[in-house]
Amino acid sequence: MSSGCILVTGGVGFVGSHSVIELINAGYSVVVVDNFVNANNESVKRVEEICGTSIPIYKVDLTDKSAIEGVFQKHEFTSVIHFAGLKNVGESCEQPLLYYNVNVGGAINLLEVMKEHSVKNLIFSSSCTVYGDPKYLPVDENHPTGGCTNPYGRTKFFIEEILKDLCKIDPDWNIVVLRYFNPVGAHKSGKIGEDPKCIPNLMPYCAQILVGKRKELNVYGNDYDTPDGTGVRDYIHVSDVATGHVAAQKKVEEKCRLKIYNLGTGQGYSVMEMIKAFSEAAGKPVQYKITGRRSGDVASTYSRPDLAAKELGWKATRGLSEMCEDLWRWQTMNPDGFNSK
Repeated sequence: MSSGCILVTGGVGFVGSHSVIELINAGYSVVVVDNFVNANNESVKRVEEICGTSIPIYKVDLTDKSAIEGVFQKHEFTSVIHFAGLKNVGESCEQPLLYYNVNVGGAINLLEVMKEHSVKNLIFSSSCTVYGDPKYLPVDENHPTGGCTNPYGRTKFFIEEILKDLCKIDPDWNIVVLRYFNPVGAHKSGKIGEDPKCIPNLMPYCAQILVGKRKELNVYGNDYDTPDGTGVRDYIHVSDVATGHVAAQKKVEEKCRLKIYNLGTGQGYSVMEMIKAFSEAAGKPVQYKITGRRSGDVASTYSRPDLAAKELGWKATRGLSEMCEDLWRWQTMNPDGFNSK
């Protein structure tokens, strides 16, 4: 048995890999499980390079409960950070059963194994999609949840509800739910970043256009009730999201019971503002065209991150230009993502 450490599920993915770096930098020992469906083994090697240490990693799918059990038998965990899950909104609309099986079913398997091994400290990677179409802005943690506009968001909402039910009946659980807004950017080194296997979100899409992998960006709708008609979102540097997990880990160590925090900057930027900022960082314009609205999109959403500042001592410190510069560094150093030669 190794001494107590943190199990990170989905620790090879975009937010997971950046968080593993910050956890190791903060002095924690980490074990990673990932099924590699949306991740690349090269990411693990680079995280080890950045941290100067080797990381135990297991190829495990959370829908396979016996495989999770095997990892818990090898290590003594003090807590779990749960990132693993499918996250493409469009795909979730086309394959809802897959999303419920992997995201909700996988979380239940993980929680059952944790319970069996008396590991009752958990940080859960949730999403601002649980808020649905905002009733008011900025969105704080008291905003109603459950009015989700897609199955992906509903999986996050259902898991949150399961965690609430668990905490009600067992006072030994300490759980921090982190509702991310829109993580972007990349590690300062340029060695790791977002390498989407499916159609990328706005910022990696812009980056792929400028390295010649894609032609132009579709801007879905310019007739929203926003300053320039395009959708407004709260973009946050992935390294800020990562340090939020270190702060959350310290919180569960205080026996905090159930806590929920937004991880965002509190600042909304429109699609057009993001295109402009990224074009400036890269020194060349992103080609785009305006098309019709996409179903399931909301006009505007951005966070009130005050509670995390007050209770976790955490806030986002990296601004929009840094997000764009770091993403562009990653993309130019790795035009084909982790498969770049």
